[in-house]
Amino acid sequence: MSNPVHFAPLDYALIAVYFAFLVVIGVFTARRKVAGAQSEDFMLAGRSLTLPAFVASLVATWYGGILGVGQFAYESGVATWTVFGLPYYLFAIVYALFLAGKVRGVARLTIPDTLQAAHSRPVALLGSLFLFCLVTPAPYTLMLGTMLHDMFGWPLLLALVLGTVLSVAFVVTGGFNTDVRTNIFQFFLMFTAFAMILGFAIMKHGSIGAMFAHLPHDLQKPSGGLAWPLIVVWYFIAMWTLVDPGFHQRCSAASSPRIARNGILISVLCWALFDFMTITTGLYARVLLPNLTPTVEAYPALSQLLLPAGAKGYFWVGMLATVMSTVISYTLIAAITVGRDLVWRFSPRHAEGRDVFWTRIGVVLSSAIAIFAAYKLPSVVGLWYAIGTAFIPGLLLPLLTAYSPRVRVAPVYTFVAMLLGTGLTLVWMVFGYRAGGLDEEHYPRHIEPIYVGLAASVLVWAVGYAARRPVLVTR
Repeated sequence: MSNPVHFAPLDYALIAVYFAFLVVIGVFTARRKVAGAQSEDFMLAGRSLTLPAFVASLVATWYGGILGVGQFAYESGVATWTVFGLPYYLFAIVYALFLAGKVRGVARLTIPDTLQAAHSRPVALLGSLFLFCLVTPAPYTLMLGTMLHDMFGWPLLLALVLGTVLSVAFVVTGGFNTDVRTNIFQFFLMFTAFAMILGFAIMKHGSIGAMFAHLPHDLQKPSGGLAWPLIVVWYFIAMWTLVDPGFHQRCSAASSPRIARNGILISVLCWALFDFMTITTGLYARVLLPNLTPTVEAYPALSQLLLPAGAKGYFWVGMLATVMSTVISYTLIAAITVGRDLVWRFSPRHAEGRDVFWTRIGVVLSSAIAIFAAYKLPSVVGLWYAIGTAFIPGLLLPLLTAYSPRVRVAPVYTFVAMLLGTGLTLVWMVFGYRAGGLDEEHYPRHIEPIYVGLAASVLVWAVGYAARRPVLVTR
């Protein structure tokens, strides 16, 4: 770590208490039984989520990239809200108003279940592969390992392994119920930790308005000095919300369609509040530490500058909670994708409970893949861009039309739309990479890959829609 953070015994004690609480929650929920089918118990907590549990779980899961947010706020200022805030609020509201009730209404376990029911098994298989790539916990595993490396001085690989094991050990037995209960605890920690450091910054270095006046001029603009075409691309990437398995899982697990819809709308308010705290904290880091390198250490370095013993440990607990909530949730979703949507779905015998068995195997496999990938990955923000760009075009139309039979096309067209939507996007990205980088300057004709993929997917869907046979409606 270029800017070392020094911890007092009290700081380490608070971190140890945090991990002890996770163990207690894990043991308790692993033993708890929920009435219902075994698969629903393990994957959806018996479809019993109340409104507070829904909100806490969704908010905590969807905000795992905390170090990346600090880095972006330090480098681009207000544009962090423009890029990572507003577009996700908009599409979350769209999801709440138009999809949440339908997802809960059909009461299927996973997105590939929906794709198979609406389209075909080949579409479900391809969708499972895309979804596994979309929800890989590798970026968050990398952040978690890096934080543990900075805190305890462990080698990065050891930190990755231990961090992952501590995060997901009890999910193997407790499933989604363990995920939700730990999310509730982590939700409280992440909000209180950032409220605390922001309070210290204001008390020691002046009001938010005074801090804002000392920011570089570009960072005060909504664009943050970023090119508007790049900002528009991030709005398309924010459509990730519409295909995210975490949203689907929690809506399916809600005790009613109304809780699913209202839970997302309340979550948007929570994200807006948390964005205000995290982005403002990043801006204080930019003003107080103007020459910081690397900028991904904005929050850790600011904690070293501002916080006394005890407060520093609590803030790091809050950051750990923010990251670990996403590691736990995404590892479970990736494991369900492997265990149920790939192995169990395409096995000759669909025995009840075998999908749970294979999902538990999937937790181990997904964790191992995430650790390996995290050990090789360079940039969290870059990964968000690459993963979202590549797989959203292949998933968006098939999933949206799954809930809208009137615009559904024959399965063969849906399959080709998926294949070309993601395939052409990846090819376009390879061209850019070979030309010098994954940015507009290096792509063919300066066209962002997500536009190519979405255009291909829409074109194939349009051909399929035009080829549909007229349906005779009788009264």
